[in-house]
Order: sequence, then structure tokens, then C-alpha cells
Amino acid sequence: MSEGTTTPPLRPPAPALRPHRKSIPLLGPLLALLALLLFNIFFTPNFLTAQTLNVNLTQVATIVIVGVGMTLVIATAGIDLSVGALMAIAGALAPMLFLHPPLGSPGLGVALAFVLPVLAAGAFGLFNGLLVTRFQIQPFIATLVLFIAGRGIAQVLTNGQLQTFSNKAFQVIGLGRPFGIPVQVILMLVVVALFAWVMARTVFGRQILAVGGNERAARLSGVPVNRVKLAVYGISGLLSGIAGLIVISINSSSDANQVGLNMELDAIAAVAVGGTALTGGRATIVGTLLGALIIQLIRYSLLARGVPDAAALVVKAGIILLAVYVQRQRR
Repeated sequence: MSEGTTTPPLRPPAPALRPHRKSIPLLGPLLALLALLLFNIFFTPNFLTAQTLNVNLTQVATIVIVGVGMTLVIATAGIDLSVGALMAIAGALAPMLFLHPPLGSPGLGVALAFVLPVLAAGAFGLFNGLLVTRFQIQPFIATLVLFIAGRGIAQVLTNGQLQTFSNKAFQVIGLGRPFGIPVQVILMLVVVALFAWVMARTVFGRQILAVGGNERAARLSGVPVNRVKLAVYGISGLLSGIAGLIVISINSSSDANQVGLNMELDAIAAVAVGGTALTGGRATIVGTLLGALIIQLIRYSLLARGVPDAAALVVKAGIILLAVYVQRQRR
């Protein structure tokens, strides 16, 4: 080494980069739910009965199922306004299949009624994803297309007529109670458990959060951004289709004007109250379940005290504003 040269000081090696997973704050929703439960236990007559439990769980089941799909979409920094319309489309298709079964086989008609409407809703969900990925349309506008046109499609399918039916084989999805537990509640818990595992334990779940957190960085790191977005919109459509079947089976009728009405608002509210960031990059499936239960218990508490349902809607809006404010404070 020649004179006048200095050896650069040795630096400690940089620590290995490790994936850092942000914890999801579920403490707030849990405490809110516990407070509501305690309030109703002490101040609402007959709250601790199996009938009250079944009423609340069955009313919240479809919101949670749709809310799970909405959680995945919002986690990618998107939104899906078409979920209610997709419920109406699935609800319009199903009775057509078992009321006029192909090949004159009632069993085949019922089997197809469980499958084809859900697949059709999933296909419309992929259409939403295609508008977002291929045509680079903002998710709000892309899903607004089916929000407007989807219910019209359902009305065209049914010629604008109310479809009434009584089919025990099909209505098991909404009225069945194995071991005293409503089938839709079982489906809700299965959907929550499945997608909570997907988000926590799979590469696909990490890719969803990466796309919502920083789409450009995710793309540069090799994440198939377009495929991930297509998948979440498709899943949202599939879950909306399942919810549509549950609703019409409970009502024993399918009304294209009413099935899934305002469901997109209920689902977004459950997602926001549950702690999922509406800006993307952070999601909690269990939080969506808690958010839906909180909103349902507030509504139940108000109705039990004679407060009109219209006033409950105002309270729901206030809850959403509060949830968004809390999220902004955390950021």
C-alpha cells in the first residue's frame, strides 16, 4: 500500500432484511363489541337467548360474507360498489334453474342453482377486475358500471317479475339448521376462517397487501399485480353470489329490486369499523367480522328501544365517520 493512502474504516455488516408485518389493531373493535354485549346483557330483556343470538347472527352473515370479499378488494386500494347488484343477479338466476330444471330433472336444477349463479357473479367480478387492470379505470368508476347496470340485468332476466318459490332442497342454504346452527352462519365462519388463513399464511395474501401498500414497488419486485387484482375482484363476485343465494332462500322469493340493496354500504362499513385501512395495504378479515357484529348490535340495541330503523342508519353513518377518523389518527 503506497504512502498517503488510508484504509477505509471497517463497517459492521448491514443486518439482513426481514419482512416486517404490521400488527392489526383489533383491540378497539374487540372492546367496542364487548361493551355492546355487556350493555345488552344488563339492559336489554331476553338478550341472552338462543333466539336473539340466531337473529343477530343470521342478519349479519351475508354482510360478513360480502365484507370478506370487500376486505380483499380494499386491501389492494380498490373498492367494489357492485356487490349488491351481483347478489341480485345470482338471486335472479337461481330460481330460473330449479323452477324450470334442465332435462326435466329437479335434482339437477337445484345442483345447478347452487353453482351457476355463483360462477356468473364471479365472472362479473372478473369483468370489474378487467376494467381496473386492462383498461386502467379507477375502481370506483369501474364497479359503478355494474352497480348501475347489474340490477337492470337481473330485472331483464326475470322480466321485472317477482319470483316466488318453495324448494326445501335449495332453501337449506338459508333455512337449514344442522345441530341447531343456521347454515348461513356456518358458511360465514368457514369463509372468515379460510380467508383469514389466506391473508396470514399464503403468498397470495402477502401479494394483496403489497399491491395495496405500494403498487409500483410490488410490480418492480415481481408481484403479478394485474392477476392479484383480477383475483380479488373475482373472489368478491363469488362471495356476493353466495350471499345472494342465502337472501332469496330466506325470503322464499327473488326480487331484483330488493336483493342486495345497499349491501355495498354495509360491507364497506363493516370493513372500516373492523380496522382495515381504506387506503389499502392493511387488512384484517377477523376485524371485518367484528365490525359487522358491532354495527348489527348497535342496530339491534336501537330497535329494541323503539328507535326507528331510519335513525339507526344515521348512527351507522356516524360510526363509519368515527372509524375513518380513528384510521387517520393512527396513520
